Amino acid sequence: MASAPPLSVSSASGCLMSDDTDRQLRSILGDVLGLSADRVAAFDDATGLFGDLPELDSMAVAGLLTEIEDRLDIVIDDDEVDGDLLADFGALRRFVEAKRAG
Repeated sequence: MASAPPLSVSSASGCLMSDDTDRQLRSILGDVLGLSADRVAAFDDATGLFGDLPELDSMAVAGLLTEIEDRLDIVIDDDEVDGDLLADFGALRRFVEAKRAG
């Protein structure tokens, strides 16, 4: 029997959040970049994204951000997109959690 997802405190928002954002981001990254489930499951907060994943090139960034917006029902403004946003999985997750909380 599956247990309820663990709760964690989001450093970006200071509120309790489920790991739903984490799971959804992993799914989006896998789908958009064609990564295996095992590969995406191995990501931790320090896993580099842009510049480290060959699949995430400049052409894939727009598709990834659009898919994040669509699936997670958030809007990512152009001025929010910089090198830090896609530096690593943790940075992307914290950004999305903050957008969803705000």
